[in-house]
This record gives sequence, C-alpha cells and structure tokens, in this order.
Amino acid sequence: MTTTEQRAPAYAAESVASRRAGRNTWTGRLMTLTLYAIAIVTGIAFSLPFFWTISSSLKPITEIYLFPPTLWPQEIRWENYRDVFTIAPFARFIWNTVVVTGLAMLGQILSAAAVAYGFSRFRFPGRDTLFFVVLSTMMLPWQVTIVPTFLLFRYLGWINTFLPLIVPSFFGGGAFYIFLLRQFFMTIPRDLDEAAKLDGASSVRIFWNIVLPLSKAALATVAIFSFIQHWNEFIGPLIFLNSTEKFTLSIGLRYFVSNPFESDEPREAILMAASLIVALPPLALFFMAQKYFVQGIVTTGLKG
Repeated sequence: MTTTEQRAPAYAAESVASRRAGRNTWTGRLMTLTLYAIAIVTGIAFSLPFFWTISSSLKPITEIYLFPPTLWPQEIRWENYRDVFTIAPFARFIWNTVVVTGLAMLGQILSAAAVAYGFSRFRFPGRDTLFFVVLSTMMLPWQVTIVPTFLLFRYLGWINTFLPLIVPSFFGGGAFYIFLLRQFFMTIPRDLDEAAKLDGASSVRIFWNIVLPLSKAALATVAIFSFIQHWNEFIGPLIFLNSTEKFTLSIGLRYFVSNPFESDEPREAILMAASLIVALPPLALFFMAQKYFVQGIVTTGLKG
C-alpha cells in the first residue's frame, strides 16, 4: 500500500512532464512551420523580379505591353537573345568587361592581401593609427574624388583606356578588403611564421607559401565581392571611356534603352535578354564559390 501511494505522485509527475513535452514538441513544430512559411513567401517575393526578367526576355515586344500581363510568354521568342548580339557589339562589350574585371580583381586580391599581411604581422610605430586612417577612407564617398581623379588620369593620358579601371586596383585594393583579410590573417597562428623563419624563409615566402594557401576562404570572398563590383561598375566606365569599342557591359546596356540605332522600335524584351546575360556570370561564380564565401564570412566575423 505504501509503495502504491509513493508511486502515484511519480506517475502524475511523469504524466505532467509528458504533456509539457508534447506541448513543447507541437509548439516547436508550429514555430518551424511558421519560419519555413515565412522563408518560402519571402523567397518567392524576392524571386519575382528575376522570374519577370526571364519571362520578359522571351516575349515578343507586343506581349510585354498586354494588360493584364502574362506571367509566361504565349509565344516564346528565342530570337531576342540572338538580337542582343546582332544589333549591338555585345560580344565586344563582354570581352572588354572580362578583361577589366579579371585584371582589376587580380590586382585587388594581391594588393589587399599584401597590405593586410603587413598590418597583421609587422609591428611598426603608428601601425594602428595608419590602419584606422585606412578604414576611415570607407566613409569618404567616391564621388568626392571624381574630379581630381579624372584630372590626374587625363594628365597621364589614360582617358579612353582601360588603365583607370585596372591600375588603381594594384595599389591597396580597398579598405574593406584589407580589413577583411587582416582579420582572417590574425587567426593564423604565428607559430607557423616562427617555424618557417627558423627554416630560413623570408617574410615574402611566408606570405606566399603559408599565409595565402591557408586563406583560400577569405580570398574567395574578396574575389567574389571584387568580381561583382567591377563587373557591374557603371560610373567609372561612363567617365573614363568615350568610344564604343571600349565600352563595358554596364555602358552597353544603355544602348538598348536610348540608343542611336537606325530604328526606334521598342527593345524592352531585348534589354531583358541582355540584362539576363549580364547577370549570369556573377550568379554562376557565387554558386560555384558559395562554400568558400560562407566559410570566409563566418570565420572572419567570429575570429580575430
């Protein structure tokens, strides 16, 4: 009898705990479903402009102005993508953009990594103050330096060349990229440097053979940011380039909006097709390097 009376409260307590666990399980599932629903709705909302671009790029020009609009073209017109290359020197624009973006990205990665290595590994008077000055340049709008920069490049005879869009990338690489790489380099143990020095390695060799191979995630992050920046850059090419054969894609797209072509036919469908072609390389690069990109952001943000 005594044993039964002692077990009764224990069963009651287990029953209460079980009901609470059940409620917690259902509450947790409801929260999870709510979060999934919000994520799906938000994803669809942000995907609609991209879907509309794809749909419009395949429509005849008459269908674009239909009301109510059609979500998917009634008649798919693949010729819009062919017309992108026939009514404008779009292949030339792509090649110019590839050259400018590739060289500028390479320069930014190398120079930003070298500067960040100096700030993270060497001790010299005023190092922290100088680093603060470098970071403070991020608060200076680029539009403030447009006029003196243009005058300098005109004095050097670089106007209507790719040099103003490429050469500055080899001198510093940008304050944000320097900060990003410095934070990552500081997470690499200095014991590796000391061991390499004992083997007779110089600072340049340590930087090239040890620090850079261990920083692939951070370098991939800088590469993606730099690629997107130069691939989509508009103001620089607009100011420094003035001949059609030197135009990049960002300037070339304007040819489909207000262009000096022979006819005045609306070209919104062709503009959508051209915009989609321009957007594909950054998207492909992001998905290919997504693993390194996320890893670089997380490790740089949590450590250092």
